[in-house]
Amino acid sequence: MSKRKRYSPEYKREIVELVRRSKSSCRQVALEVGVNPNMLTRWVREAEAGGGKAFPGGGTPRDEELARLKRELTRVTKERDFLKRRGSVLREAITERYAVIERCRSDYPVGMMCRCLEVSTSGFYAWVGRKPGPRARANAGLLERIREIHEDSKGVIGAPRMREDLVDEGMHASVNRVARLMARAGLQGWPRRTRRRFGGKPGARPVGIENRLERDFHANEPETKWVTDITEIVTQEGKLYLCVVVDLYSKLVVGWSMHHRQDRHMVVRAVQMAVWQRQGSSEVILHSDRGGQFISGTYQKFLGGNALVSSMSAVGHCADNAACEGFFGMLKRERVHHRCYRTRDEARADLFDYLERFHNPRMRRRVARRDREFSALIKPSVETG
Repeated sequence: MSKRKRYSPEYKREIVELVRRSKSSCRQVALEVGVNPNMLTRWVREAEAGGGKAFPGGGTPRDEELARLKRELTRVTKERDFLKRRGSVLREAITERYAVIERCRSDYPVGMMCRCLEVSTSGFYAWVGRKPGPRARANAGLLERIREIHEDSKGVIGAPRMREDLVDEGMHASVNRVARLMARAGLQGWPRRTRRRFGGKPGARPVGIENRLERDFHANEPETKWVTDITEIVTQEGKLYLCVVVDLYSKLVVGWSMHHRQDRHMVVRAVQMAVWQRQGSSEVILHSDRGGQFISGTYQKFLGGNALVSSMSAVGHCADNAACEGFFGMLKRERVHHRCYRTRDEARADLFDYLERFHNPRMRRRVARRDREFSALIKPSVETG
């Protein structure tokens, strides 16, 4: 392999000056002196663009070394600036690095970026000219729908529930795939906020009332186990209290009531709504904590007259009603903590929107999907009957 020829700045300046004085073409002069015509053409362009600053150095070793160090400093500075802005992509896949190079082509040389990101230049150009494959096109379409659902939910849905919505629409994708696409697009659900709470002194259970659930929040059929509780919503006008009744089978809010006072009448109204929506007439266990509203005679009398069996938590055990507490946590994480309610009416409207237009429709779709899966399991086989 022949050694590559090197030319001093003085030689370059003189041959460019020869081309300018000569009446011959640049290619003819190059062939006469034994220089590559393309190289000589580039020297001429550099001289025209740089003027007297083109080809620095006077030909001495010291000038040559100074010019080399300046070029090296320029290269290192560019690499440093590029890595400072995009160096974190080294942890990503090769396609992600290619995407960064494509975005920065107008600012940095492609060869330098490929060297810094440890990818081949030929691989990058092959990736640029390659059309997206079937999987990439499918991911693009899936991500577009994910963005729409995420925006419709006001940014509260994470990967598991996002996957449920996609399956309901007939778009099959695993949770890991949905989570990966959401992470790449910077989409995520609202995280849970932890807060230490101090409750008041609980009341005594009425005679004959026990904890019938014993923290078993699983229900095999609807209208067998309900849980209820009260939470407060802060507004600029004052506090608004919300009481809900949740069916443990479907996780539907089957009854609810809102008022500026948390009294026994608000609780009875929420339970009455649940009773009105009940399809059967069998007994239902209704579990609550030991709040004053739930141990009141009015509340207990209403339960006894509507085939509802009262169940109450033990003293100091908030986990005994964890199912309802969990719903309130989800409600506040996904909606209340991201709002600043000016009036109670504004809070009422937003809570109604969450309960009846967001939460309950999702739970109904979940139950319908679960029923379809169960029906598919018990469907007789064509071969065995």
